[in-house]
Amino acid sequence: MTRPFRQQIDESILDHAAALFARQGVAKTSVQEVADAVGLSKTGLLHHFPSKDALREAVVAQAGGLGQLALDQVGDLPLGRDRDRRAIEVLVDVAVAHPGLVALLLAPVTHGGAGVVDPTDDGIGGAAFKAFGVDPEADAPERIVRVAGALCALALLSIAAHRADQTTAWRPLVVATCYDALGHSRPGAPLPDSAHLEG
Repeated sequence: MTRPFRQQIDESILDHAAALFARQGVAKTSVQEVADAVGLSKTGLLHHFPSKDALREAVVAQAGGLGQLALDQVGDLPLGRDRDRRAIEVLVDVAVAHPGLVALLLAPVTHGGAGVVDPTDDGIGGAAFKAFGVDPEADAPERIVRVAGALCALALLSIAAHRADQTTAWRPLVVATCYDALGHSRPGAPLPDSAHLEG
């Protein structure tokens, strides 16, 4: 029974650390700040992660693990609308559960500079593109741009939903927005104004 509780604490520490790394950078984030964010003493935090380097490595490993988890849930589905929809749903759930990590993935865009986690590597960012079956070498630019746009919308909206404490209420809206960004029309969705004029 102790292990699941410890795992929850470790995940909370990693998400808070990721959020601080996103806001301040690793170099400017102290172990004490991470401890304060999760309500532990510095000694208590160091019991879980013996150094800031170990904490940073654990954040990167968590990103990789979450990326693989997302890819495992859609990897067997054929490419197309159903896989796109499932990939969005899985990634929204990951993003809502780990807002600090999502903030860290967005840090190069929102704060400039390099991030701790490379969104194009085999971690969560690279896996997100793979979940949609994107091949940057072979896919049309429209598909690459649409997937990138859907992922950016997913990340920003999931962070906003978390901050507004509306993750459950906003989830279907975030999924629908990202699905629309991919260029898929949803059943019952209104047509764009131009389509009404042509129709």
